[in-house]
Amino acid sequence: MFTPDPIQRHAGPPASSTPLRDYLNSQPPGVDAGYAVLPRRLVEAMPLAWQQQLTHLLAEFHRSVAHLGWPVYRVVPSRRERLVDLDEEQLAEVGAIMEIDSDGDVVYRDRTGKRIDDPENQTVLVSVLDPIPANFANATQSTPPRGFAAPQFPQPPRQQPYPHSGPLPVQAPPQR
Repeated sequence: MFTPDPIQRHAGPPASSTPLRDYLNSQPPGVDAGYAVLPRRLVEAMPLAWQQQLTHLLAEFHRSVAHLGWPVYRVVPSRRERLVDLDEEQLAEVGAIMEIDSDGDVVYRDRTGKRIDDPENQTVLVSVLDPIPANFANATQSTPPRGFAAPQFPQPPRQQPYPHSGPLPVQAPPQR
């Protein structure tokens, strides 16, 4: 049925044509410029309905990109640290060395021997113990968890809240 009334627009910004990119760019936990990592302990501890939905999405994803011949990825829990705050072992891990030059100044060099400019403002990823506690794993439990416990490790401050996921709310029609 045709109505002469104009079509009402939803409240808020228009829907994005790149919602996943927008969400991942908000830097939620486990995401960097190249990868989005889902800790297995946490995804296996999700409620059963979530696990079923995620399984369906991942199966569709893997079917569509299976032809790429993926390597096996090694994921290492890491945190960002300033280069000047690292000890010798951590420097070796990131491929850097610290030495004192002939003038008595501290100099940092990369694997090739090239001097690292401005090491005070250089940040690198350093491996850490996995902060996700093992008690999240519930693969052997017969019932899904009733919720997640509060994390027992320090959380970095958020620069911005994560964007809303899912459909945007629809604006109510005007009252006559």
